[in-house]
Amino acid sequence: MGGKLRVAVVGGGIGGLATGLALHQRGIDVTVHEQATALGEVGAGVQVTPNSLRLLDRFGLGDALRQLGVVLDPRHSMYYRMDGTPIAPVLTTDSTGRNPIYGMHRADLVDVLAGAIPAGVVRTGHRCTGLRQSEDAVELEFGSGAPVTADVVVAADGIHSSLQRHVVEPALPVNSGSVAYRGLLPADVVPSWPTDRFELWMGAGKHLLVFPVRAGTLINYVAFVPSGERAEESWSAPGDPAVLAQAFRGWDPRIQELLAAVRSTFWWGLYDREPLRRWTNGRVTLLGDAAHPMLPHLGQGANQSIEDAIALSIVLADATPETAPERLREYEALRHPRTSAVQAGARANGLRYDSRYEDLSVRDAELDGVRTFRLSLYDYDVERAALDARSALQTAAD
Repeated sequence: MGGKLRVAVVGGGIGGLATGLALHQRGIDVTVHEQATALGEVGAGVQVTPNSLRLLDRFGLGDALRQLGVVLDPRHSMYYRMDGTPIAPVLTTDSTGRNPIYGMHRADLVDVLAGAIPAGVVRTGHRCTGLRQSEDAVELEFGSGAPVTADVVVAADGIHSSLQRHVVEPALPVNSGSVAYRGLLPADVVPSWPTDRFELWMGAGKHLLVFPVRAGTLINYVAFVPSGERAEESWSAPGDPAVLAQAFRGWDPRIQELLAAVRSTFWWGLYDREPLRRWTNGRVTLLGDAAHPMLPHLGQGANQSIEDAIALSIVLADATPETAPERLREYEALRHPRTSAVQAGARANGLRYDSRYEDLSVRDAELDGVRTFRLSLYDYDVERAALDARSALQTAAD
């Protein structure tokens, strides 16, 4: 074999694009294959938290994020009881205070990532239909176009990954018992609503969060309600605004005012998976939701995908086609413990937000004390962790 490492990424979402960018920046021959004919994301908000913000900043994307996103002000971001009584401030920076959380439109984040990748790296209209792996290479087949041969394949194709079965037996979905309504409102429709903060209301079995996106011109809301239905794992299933408003009747008047302005909404079933026993098989590895789908209650899905991308790029930076399978196992060993902890933390936080407590003062005290766990998320530097792990392994081998 020999020569420059060739990596094919399947999936052009946030994780796949971050991987393409990170690998390209480290001089690796990479292509990103997306089944849609154009890159894009559904109309929804995402939080770019400090653990991925500092990574994107190093790619020179900070100015674009600042223009399109909104800094969630730590002075005003707050947890509330269902009636609007303040409970505790929401941590929206790392421990230095220099790296904040940005409220972003998912489509804007995709555009920022895609805009930093050279033309030709991302190939749209490429639906992967099959994979064949030998000791020396992997061949990907597509619904249209010629097959692609690579030394490494990264499956970044989401929670319903079609390539996961080539690595490990498919993981069964775990139903959270809740559905989420989400949508965007123009800020001028509810002019009294502040556009500089993250706010979250909690009541029996339900919670609702709101934060601004797209430079404060849009308000993103997500409402979580219990459901006995096995709703789709889809962000684009239409929901009923009247049912949504009724679910929060009697809550803080501010919430009722906001939901009264909703004319269309989307809902999806909330599922995650137990941590997979492995992410890598030979020359194929999993990344993002294909590896560690998690509930949204820590805002870490996209952020952990970006961490995966950076870790993988460092592990593969000086790899050869011959050493690639070993390096993929290093990537898995570095990332699996952290993402498993985040998956568990997101589940626990969902129960906390849905007030599954006999004594709410216990919940309120936990919310104030959860800052330590959030700081462990936000202060973590995956680039430093990956470089240290590589250095330790090289030292041990010498």
